[in-house]
This record gives sequence, C-alpha cells and structure tokens, in this order.
Amino acid sequence: MKKTDSSKDLSPAKMIDARIKELGDWRGKMLSQIRKIVKAAEPDIVEEWKWRGVPVWEYNGIICTGETYKSVVKMTFAKGASLKDPSGLFNSSLEGNTRRAINFKESDKINEKALKALIKEAVTLNSTKKSKAKATK
Repeated sequence: MKKTDSSKDLSPAKMIDARIKELGDWRGKMLSQIRKIVKAAEPDIVEEWKWRGVPVWEYNGIICTGETYKSVVKMTFAKGASLKDPSGLFNSSLEGNTRRAINFKESDKINEKALKALIKEAVTLNSTKKSKAKATK
C-alpha cells in the first residue's frame, strides 16, 4: 500500500479494505475471502495492520497474517506448528518450530470448513496459553 499521511488516521480494518482494493486482482479477492473466513471463525477477532502493510488477525495474541506476493497469498499462523492440521492445509514454512503457512495460488479453492477449524484451534491455543500465564502469576 502506498504510504500517505492520511493512512495514519485509518483504522486497521480500513487499511485492509484499501489493500484489497489496491490489489485489484485475484490476490485481493483471495485476501478478502480469507478475511471473511477468519472473521466467521471467530467474530471477536481483532484486525491489525503491522510491519508496513501486513493484515494481522489477533485473539489473545497473533493468530495469523495475510501477506500478498506476486504469485501467492500467504496465510501464516504464528503458532502453526502447535496446531493439528488433519486436512493438510499447511504447505509452506513447514521446517520451523513455531510458524506454519498456507500459500494460496490463483487457481486454488479454499477448504473453508478446514480453514475455519484451524483458525478456531489457533484461537483456543492462544486463549489456553493466556489463561495459563495468568494462573502462574
């Protein structure tokens, strides 16, 4: 997204809207679809705009990001290595100990049911870790 002085006044949601519109191609449509699935999976999720232009969805910490590249839209789960993925959605960043990602290409169809389940599991993981941290204080 082009950096403008007025972007400082925009909410993260409006900045994500602007990114989707700015892309104007399949990547914008894919990011929009991912966003709708994330929000449907957890209505109380918080949208953020970080690292100079990355949509981030949080619930007691980062759940996932929506990065756009030339040939993929990458959905990175901050604690993806700790999540069960019975549908095999993760197809990127598989070697790390923490993160996991899903690269969506132009022709890909999103398995909405499996993605919602993954998001809900990530929300539960963040909520559980937050509760444990409070209990030990």
